Amino acid sequence: MHDSNGIRSRREFLKLAALVSSTSLFGTGMPTASFASIAETTGARLRATSGITARGWQDYPAILARIGAPTFPIRDFPIMQFGATTDGDSTSALTMAISACHAAGGGRVMVPAGNFSTGPIVLKSNVNLHLMAGATLKFSTDPAKYPTVFTRWEGIECMNYAALISATDADNIAITGEGTLDGQASDRNWWQWKKTQLPDQKRLIGMGEQGVPVAERVFGNGHLLRPNFIQPMRCRNILIEGIHIKDSPMWEIHPVLSSNITVRGVKIDSHGPNNDGCNPESCHDVLIENCEFDTGDDCIAIKSGKNNDGRRVNVASENIIVRNCRMKDGHGGVVLGSECSGHIRNVFIENCDMDSPELDRALRFKNNAARGGILENVFMRNVKIGRVREAVLTIDLLYEEGARGSHAAIVRNVEIENVTSVASPRVMYIVAYPGAIIDQIKFINCAFRGVESTEVIATSGSIELRNVVIEPRIKPTSKSTRTAL
Repeated sequence: MHDSNGIRSRREFLKLAALVSSTSLFGTGMPTASFASIAETTGARLRATSGITARGWQDYPAILARIGAPTFPIRDFPIMQFGATTDGDSTSALTMAISACHAAGGGRVMVPAGNFSTGPIVLKSNVNLHLMAGATLKFSTDPAKYPTVFTRWEGIECMNYAALISATDADNIAITGEGTLDGQASDRNWWQWKKTQLPDQKRLIGMGEQGVPVAERVFGNGHLLRPNFIQPMRCRNILIEGIHIKDSPMWEIHPVLSSNITVRGVKIDSHGPNNDGCNPESCHDVLIENCEFDTGDDCIAIKSGKNNDGRRVNVASENIIVRNCRMKDGHGGVVLGSECSGHIRNVFIENCDMDSPELDRALRFKNNAARGGILENVFMRNVKIGRVREAVLTIDLLYEEGARGSHAAIVRNVEIENVTSVASPRVMYIVAYPGAIIDQIKFINCAFRGVESTEVIATSGSIELRNVVIEPRIKPTSKSTRTAL
């Protein structure tokens, strides 16, 4: 007999082991050509549940009420019972434990204290991968261990390396605990690919623009498009809580075409290239709270597909709440874009601290004439900003391709309230191309001190400042011109 929270008998263990041995590691063996049609079906489902237009903070409670973390049966599956060891490869043990947990109706797959080496992990419905205090999963840096699967790479659907942790078409999944997920990426392995990935990157972009069928956009082994760390695809009811994530090949947390997502109390420390912290893409109803981001790219970047491929899938990211987070190093604290062709709307940011000499911007919009897309209804309040390197607010519609394209980039209804900063080159860096729209930008009850340069503003729309202080770092001295009588 095992502990009452574990597998209760050898007979039960053997029964579950036989079941999971017949289960594919990466899904049901569905032909890759069918993935595009599944994505389009999922897109239709997500579009059918959208339609909220957030007018302001009065709509915040209703959006927050839509988001709830999943719960799991009180049933534990310790990976040591499936053969995991601290001196070997535990991929098979983790796979069997996850499949057994799923087959039993759900529960927790328990990773105890210690270092465990693993290849890619696939979560299944009703499974909570739980890392106890002192537990570390160290992921292989051997590309050959990561199969080629359907995925989305920088906003374009393709066949590429599986994420280090993935799930597809799953309901009720979680990664929780006090342990560490270590991608082991460095300049000696995944990160060095950044220097030579451009030919593959351009080829994928071209395939997306030309409408090449997704099943024919094959990369993976032999190519240089790095995998993401955690990527739930077409999933519902997701919880990522408490864990420490470090050294990812690329983006850290990247839910795609998914809904009802909670990311809570997560600490991310990863300074490689394109190491964004949390990137919900074409997702609805997302809560990111009490997290710490120390990243090599954007801390949080909300996305919805790139260029023609993003317009083909056509699923917005919407109803996103970011609160009580700390942003340290990164290109931007909260960012919309640049992959935003499916639109982004209804984003709420509150009670965050953003401060680092290596943090470039607090709130950032990235778009251009190739992406297009509407970025609207974005509300930030009660945010304390220390030093940023570029601006408090950046709206860059000349990003990358800039004016080269035929699609209007739109940014509208952005409200920044009770936000303070200690030092920045400027408050606003706003640039656009003819035909782009930037409108209804509001600052209310804000104080920006230590401002070093003049503002950069290019827009035909309105920018409103109400009870706002912009104080230069070097205060000019006034000389009286009054002549004594």
